[in-house]
Amino acid sequence: MLNGLEAGLYALNIRATNRQVELWRNHLEMIVRWNRVYNLTAVDEPDQMLPIHLFDSLSIAPYIEGKSILDIGSGAGLPGIPLAVYDPQWKITLIDASSKKIRFLRQVVIELELPQVKPVHERIDEFRSRERFDVAICRAYAPLETFIEDTARLLKPDGKWLAMKGKYPGQELAALKKYFAYTVTPLTVPGLDAERHLITITRN
Repeated sequence: MLNGLEAGLYALNIRATNRQVELWRNHLEMIVRWNRVYNLTAVDEPDQMLPIHLFDSLSIAPYIEGKSILDIGSGAGLPGIPLAVYDPQWKITLIDASSKKIRFLRQVVIELELPQVKPVHERIDEFRSRERFDVAICRAYAPLETFIEDTARLLKPDGKWLAMKGKYPGQELAALKKYFAYTVTPLTVPGLDAERHLITITRN
């Protein structure tokens, strides 16, 4: 099960400890078990989960700056849980409107012993927080303009939006208002034969 995990990490230039490998493996195994009842993801083959879920999540790790991260529409904990294992100093809040998915995430936090991760059952447009975040991340959540509108009040003035996209989102980028700046980084995900792009957005 989960063949190729170490090879994929090597391709991503990630030097992981045995404990990290164990935690990433355990997370994916939990997704497989819970998916039968909770419908966490349409991808239910463990070896397919490696590139589509784990490696894709970890591919953005080098581009994260700051310590407090907001993961929007986290679902099965992607990318938030893999990133929390990658760097335990990151404080990560996982937001999802599905009570079943949050129930799963709370169990993941317990079993993987990730006290720096906080699952929250809430719609992002209704979420309130005294804390302001360094980074907001989304993976297949919404168009870029909506992503910004839903989270701008939650970011620090110098905070960044990281949007994980497939094909180059030309129309979405064109819709961004002039007071936002962005960079587009093509990503190579081991084992995934598909376009992947990371859109990093900041306030001008």
